[in-house]
Amino acid sequence: MDKPRTEDQELVRRTQSGDASAFDHLVIKYTPRLYGLVYNMTSNHEDTNDLLQDIFSKAYKAIRGFRGKSSFYTWIHSIAVNMTLNFLKKRGRRFQLSLDDVDASIQNDREFLEATATSSPVREADLSELQRRLNEAM
Repeated sequence: MDKPRTEDQELVRRTQSGDASAFDHLVIKYTPRLYGLVYNMTSNHEDTNDLLQDIFSKAYKAIRGFRGKSSFYTWIHSIAVNMTLNFLKKRGRRFQLSLDDVDASIQNDREFLEATATSSPVREADLSELQRRLNEAM
């Protein structure tokens, strides 16, 4: 297991035990990546900042239920995508996202590639749900 994932697992464990400062480290580590993701979907800095606060708040409240079947980033990435899609849907706005941009972004994300390299029934169900939500949002 590589060091970043082990470090994240320890920070998650400490957060689940009530150490809020451990979650602060996760926020600092993943804010830039999640900011890019959410901004690409909203094209608005203010909305992105508001959504990031909501995303991290939701993740903090739900972290006791995180079981580590995926990496922390994969877990919070799905929270970010779902919350942003819901936000855009409520606003009645559609986002424009080039599939080339998505492909380039994924190709440069080693952790995402490692997390999605293997197939499982749970992963397939998650992907089906994500596809359904993406189709619904478009």
